[in-house]
Amino acid sequence: MKIQWGILGCLLILLLVSAVSADSSSASTSSTTSSTSSSSSSSSTSVDQAALVYVSNVSLDTGEYFPGDEGTLTVTLTNSGTSAIGLEDPTLISSHISTQSDDWEGMSFVGAGSTLTYTIPFVVKPPCGTYFALFTIATQNGNAIHYPVKIKISSNTLAGAITSKPTSFAPEAEQNVTLTLMNTRSGDINNVVITPEGSGIDANPSVELVPSIDAGSSSDVICGITPHQGTDITFNISYQVGDNTHYTDVDLPIAVGQDKTAAVPVVNDVELTSSGTTDEITGDVTNAGISNAYGVTVTVGSPAVATGTYPEYAIGSIASDDSGSFDVTFTTNDLSAVPLVVSWKDSSGNDYNITKTLNLGTSGAAGSATGSSSTAKTTSSSGSTDSMGGPGDMSGGPGGMGGPGGSSSSSVTSLFSGSKGGGISAFYPVIGAAVILIAGIVLWKKRKWILAKVHKKQ
Repeated sequence: MKIQWGILGCLLILLLVSAVSADSSSASTSSTTSSTSSSSSSSSTSVDQAALVYVSNVSLDTGEYFPGDEGTLTVTLTNSGTSAIGLEDPTLISSHISTQSDDWEGMSFVGAGSTLTYTIPFVVKPPCGTYFALFTIATQNGNAIHYPVKIKISSNTLAGAITSKPTSFAPEAEQNVTLTLMNTRSGDINNVVITPEGSGIDANPSVELVPSIDAGSSSDVICGITPHQGTDITFNISYQVGDNTHYTDVDLPIAVGQDKTAAVPVVNDVELTSSGTTDEITGDVTNAGISNAYGVTVTVGSPAVATGTYPEYAIGSIASDDSGSFDVTFTTNDLSAVPLVVSWKDSSGNDYNITKTLNLGTSGAAGSATGSSSTAKTTSSSGSTDSMGGPGDMSGGPGGMGGPGGSSSSSVTSLFSGSKGGGISAFYPVIGAAVILIAGIVLWKKRKWILAKVHKKQ
């Protein structure tokens, strides 16, 4: 009986030990499963965070940099998830640029459905070429986000050239120069400032601004130059690529002399008519130059005095190879030296004038004329003779008698009437005698026929 109770007690002890062991094993298994589930959940959450944040916009401050330029990268990140996600340590990685890693410190959070924008400054290193830098940023509980950024480096500058200018510059007269600026880069160029500089010149405008020149395009800048002497002009040009300022120059030599394209007024077909104390000159002005002459007027100079009906005659514009008539009334005590003054303007509004001294006091059909000319700036009313040459120079311009810059001596065919000029009236007695002589010869040869007719009628 005791043996039976002993066996039963052993069995109970074995059952209790087995139950405790089974419970411990069950708890361990449960704990392991829970840990595995938690780890799996954490890993899943980390991957989801990295996948939910994406790069929605990337931009650089310019499309192309010079070596050594400073640049700025702007990156916008968007959270497409349903909860805030932490981001930290944005940077741009490349051997061709340098950045400061501590520009952004600490954790930044982007809310669900929101965006977060980072700006990263950097400095470009040579050599020139096209490279891909890597933008990277870490997430709070997940993998880092990476995005490639293309960076172009080039040494191409803003090119400038003089594309239009006079063959020579008339002194004290404003003439236009065209400066063409060409952007040979693949990015836009902004805030282009042109400043002409040179001794002995006036520039209009003194400073010119071109806000922007697109990549691969050009822009023309027109500048009026008034030279006071022969010199060199330098067009100083500054421009911006991104936030970086660069410089270039364009040089232009200024040769002061006669403008070969200028208008050349020539006086023709002059006639003098005298009536009492007033004399009247009529004639034509022909433009033998290449450019048009505008606002052409004709009058007389001292010692002659313009008076009467037409003291100053306005012809208007005379195109190249065209002409216009004039009629000027005046008084003078000396017809052997009558200054005829022809004034006009060029397309820029500069004033020119040329003086032809006519000899109207000789008898017969031909008189003589000597020419001198002068030019003045638009602001001048005197038209004083220019001692430096140009349109008012006497050294021999294109067109001889009428040109701006032509010393001349030529014949002017004139028909005079009245007491001062003689003219055709001086031949009236000779013509009358010739008519009478011819009539006498005819009557002598027809005398028999005439006498027969007379006898027949009787």
